[in-house]
Amino acid sequence: MNKILDENYYDLIVNNRKGILENNDTFTALNERHCILHAEVPDMDLCNLGLYPYYRFPTLYTLASELSISRSGITRIQSNPLLSLYGRGVIVGVIDTGIDYCHPAFKFSGNTTRILSIWDQTIQTEKPPEGFTFGSEYNREIINFALESGDPLSIVPTNDENGHGTAIASIIAGGPDASQSFSGVVPEAQLIVVKLKEAKQNLKKIFCVNEDALCYQETDIILGIRYVFSFARRLGRPLVICLAISSSMTGHEALGATSSYINNLCQLPQVNVTVAAGNEGNRRGHYYGNISTSPFSKEFELRVSRNDPSFAFEIWPDLRARLSVQITAPNGETMPIVYPSFKGCVAYDFILSSTYVWVNNVLIEEENGTQLILIRLRNASEGIWRVRLKNIDSNPFSFHSWLPGGDLISEDTFFIESTPDTTITSPGNAYYALTTSAYNQFTDSILITSSRGYTRFGLVKPDIAAPGYEIPCASPNNGYLSLTGTGAAAAHASGAVAIVFEWAIIQGNFTSITGNDVNTLIMRGADRSSAEVYPNTIWGYGKLDLYSLFLLLTLV
Repeated sequence: MNKILDENYYDLIVNNRKGILENNDTFTALNERHCILHAEVPDMDLCNLGLYPYYRFPTLYTLASELSISRSGITRIQSNPLLSLYGRGVIVGVIDTGIDYCHPAFKFSGNTTRILSIWDQTIQTEKPPEGFTFGSEYNREIINFALESGDPLSIVPTNDENGHGTAIASIIAGGPDASQSFSGVVPEAQLIVVKLKEAKQNLKKIFCVNEDALCYQETDIILGIRYVFSFARRLGRPLVICLAISSSMTGHEALGATSSYINNLCQLPQVNVTVAAGNEGNRRGHYYGNISTSPFSKEFELRVSRNDPSFAFEIWPDLRARLSVQITAPNGETMPIVYPSFKGCVAYDFILSSTYVWVNNVLIEEENGTQLILIRLRNASEGIWRVRLKNIDSNPFSFHSWLPGGDLISEDTFFIESTPDTTITSPGNAYYALTTSAYNQFTDSILITSSRGYTRFGLVKPDIAAPGYEIPCASPNNGYLSLTGTGAAAAHASGAVAIVFEWAIIQGNFTSITGNDVNTLIMRGADRSSAEVYPNTIWGYGKLDLYSLFLLLTLV
């Protein structure tokens, strides 16, 4: 079996080395900087994370969502006969749960598809894309042939069982349907779609994630980005990539493999990546501590629900700290102190309960150079758990702790004294991504679920707020529903980026424009309230207002 699909192998992210990818099925190329090392899984032990460094295991991602275009100034742009921008010539890349390619929202009037290609990572029966080793690729010609048949799925069997990818694609580029009062933001753009395969079970086990949880692994997402980027480059057309996915189990900075790849792409001409900020604003999944006085220790509490017998959480101190950690169960039993080390894993079996705990107290996490404490629990007792941190250097320190996001944990497990700030999810912390929070376009209020900034290192995120409440969208089997959340807002913002690309590149006004240039224009043109100070942790630089952006461009 192909190792990238084989549960007997971990997919580990490592730096490229000269010659290692040549005729070697132990490695799979990701991009110019990283590749996948397919490492054989020894006897399944959670301390395999310790045998291999934390940062080499791919992050697990979940979906970032659960009408008005006029609220973003887009309708005024499209109704202006001198602009009339609908995404012509622009490609939109959607890396998600797939697409219902039979839906009328993705067809031209002659029943031909507006989808240029679909890479379904879950189907292994057809030829994979050139340069890739798994999945099946379906180009525009075969999709059109399927649409002309009486049974399209017998020819092109890819589908979207979840519906999230179909919704995101339609919000960006769905064709209009007057009977449903529906239209995507750029209904004349074309699509490249990647249907992600679900994360390997061995990765779920290593992070104490329920085997039935719907999540996707970082390596497959990076491969999806590479696929749509290379496809658009071959065609010589501008590309907007929408990532309506999120993860809280990171250092909440822009130093991971996915973030660094996005940063590189967004500095290139004619490429932009729009990312959901996440929906962790009211999940109580973030704790922040700032300790300035002796004895330079801090205890915080975590309420664990019976709905979450197995899960993980992370603690990221600042540079002044070398922290020890000690954990106390609800019944008062306390495990020994775990001191920081360069590698290794401490496992502890609680005597008075069936709970098992693994602690990785890593002094230097290699991607960012700071300390990381990863705590994983199995059969966790319901009740209040206490975590005690102490700086062994007896200095002031601060730290952040995050629980998993999305559906990887229930809302009944939370920090007792949580804070909604610093909850932007990965890859929304990437410096050059257009990170989008969500607001209710009917009340002009931010969604309570929308994640807040800034990043752990103080970078301004989110960049912009876009409509994200009950956004009309297509659903599988020719239906229409609505989508709420920052994923929907990111889709809306992706359409706005496509409009700018059409004006700048397709119409020849600024052909060398980069994704970062577009983001800067969008932030400068944002609608800002006189009652707020900008940028801020909730709205970033304000609400998306594309009409104001174009007014800025008219000033001489």
